[in-house]
Amino acid sequence: MTNPTASAVNAGAERIEQAINSAPGKAALMPYVMGGYPDHDTSIAIMQACVESGADVIEFGIPYSDPLADGPLIQAAGTVALQNGATFDSCLEICRTVSARVPVVVMTYANIVQARGAEAFCARLVEAGAAGAIVPDLPPEESGELLEHADAAGLALVPLIAPTTPEERLALVGGRARGFLYTVSTTGVTGERKGAAGYVDVIERARRATSVPVALGFGISSGEQAAAAADAGADGVIVGSRLVRAAGEPDGAAATRAVMEDLARGLDR
Repeated sequence: MTNPTASAVNAGAERIEQAINSAPGKAALMPYVMGGYPDHDTSIAIMQACVESGADVIEFGIPYSDPLADGPLIQAAGTVALQNGATFDSCLEICRTVSARVPVVVMTYANIVQARGAEAFCARLVEAGAAGAIVPDLPPEESGELLEHADAAGLALVPLIAPTTPEERLALVGGRARGFLYTVSTTGVTGERKGAAGYVDVIERARRATSVPVALGFGISSGEQAAAAADAGADGVIVGSRLVRAAGEPDGAAATRAVMEDLARGLDR
């Protein structure tokens, strides 16, 4: 499925949509990596492990001191990354190491955008090869300036919806989505959860509201859950906390690869 407006305006959105729509197996595999965790060099190795294990799109987090959308595990990883010297600039260096091979969507927070200005922020991400950005604490109703600069720069601005998003707001968010619509599987913050209840309902609501691919995230941690998300109709499956936990193991790249292989099996790849 293609969003004609986003594709016409935005090369990053087009690249992301193409990667999701052409993914092998049941759905696109979209791992999350925390930039600079546990350290700069290991983070690069983890990014490369994700690419080599079949990532179609990578969500790449910029560590931030007050990450409201992140659960305890990802918050702790961000704290470690900051303590080990991660910065906005060093994270973009990590992004650049794989961005020519797979689309990278940078996940960050509004203060980081505002500190640089929307136009300069978008330019820096595009310079690093990023295809998109997610800013979860910037409501779509207030994202007009960033969306304008992102479109002009060829950067997909990816919004989020939750199971509690009202229908009228869902239409607004879905219409502004670029690249994909990040569909939160459950209320609350990120984190590993058991079961896959409710996937069909949230995916169907998202699909009615947008013409871009629908990617499901929050709480997916196993190949079995990834398969359930795909079977429920998700075009892409986003996995965060489980992979961040793997990144913190003694050989983070190898542990990440093992989790990615399990997810890939679940998606029949």
